[in-house]
Amino acid sequence: MTGHIAVVGAGLVGSGWIIVFARAGLSVRVFDESQAIRARLVQELRENLEDLASHGLIDDVQGILDRIDICQSLESAVRGASYVQESVLERVDVKQAVCAALDRLLDERAIVGSSTSGIPASAFTEALTNRERFVVSHPVNPPYLVPVVEVVPAPWTAPETVEATCALMSEVGQVPVRVSREVEGFILNRLQGALLREAWALYEEGYASAEDIDKTVSEGLGLRWSFIGPFETIDLNAPGGVRDYAQRLGPLYLSIARSREDPRAWSDDLIGRVEDERRRAVALSDLPKRRTWRDRRLMALAAHKAAQRKQSST
Repeated sequence: MTGHIAVVGAGLVGSGWIIVFARAGLSVRVFDESQAIRARLVQELRENLEDLASHGLIDDVQGILDRIDICQSLESAVRGASYVQESVLERVDVKQAVCAALDRLLDERAIVGSSTSGIPASAFTEALTNRERFVVSHPVNPPYLVPVVEVVPAPWTAPETVEATCALMSEVGQVPVRVSREVEGFILNRLQGALLREAWALYEEGYASAEDIDKTVSEGLGLRWSFIGPFETIDLNAPGGVRDYAQRLGPLYLSIARSREDPRAWSDDLIGRVEDERRRAVALSDLPKRRTWRDRRLMALAAHKAAQRKQSST
């Protein structure tokens, strides 16, 4: 990486990307249109980095902060960058405007990855001069704790752009997932959406509380899914592997799928009932504390997985 990394948009996702790149030893320049966000960013980054250090995930908070430069203009952040991580508001018009501005500022061969979680790059890069150098780089929040990144090309994205983006993500400790072409929701949100669809339906039909449905994942499926995915799960869950599992349980899953062939929007009444149950569990004012709790649990899990990788490599 010959130039610095630019992060454009420093909200929840963008600030997470800043840590990813600076933690990996790269120089990072940051710009956000909001002066208020720029003003409080260093303190917020310091607090997150100190949390990471307390879990043994980093060992030099100040060294990482020293690699981060908060810029007062888009141009000062982007000029000379080898890679730009765009993390602005999830709206087509906003992304079109920001990407048009980035297009005019890019150095030769610089790449732009968009943090969009569902808008395909073709929706906001078609008219750009350098559109072959724009790609979706969709993280999971917070990206410095959940490493997967979906790399999704537009029809005109150059293969070299995909290759370079995946290489960079691997270099900074992320786990790139190559999506061969655009699909609504990409991979992660389509998988998550299938689970959410069934969770809402089971709740609406009165089979279980939201708490018990959550426990089925957090104390059941999620334990396996924290280190293996659905295909490896079923491969290990039948004596003869995937084919054996499919023969045993394929008809059951087909029957379940056919029972849900008429998808419906989540109704206001349904949302209200789940909201009421969640607010009894965690008050709205306590959600920031609960997010911090979640992130610290993820830090502990990340530390455990790092120790396991180190142990298996020796």
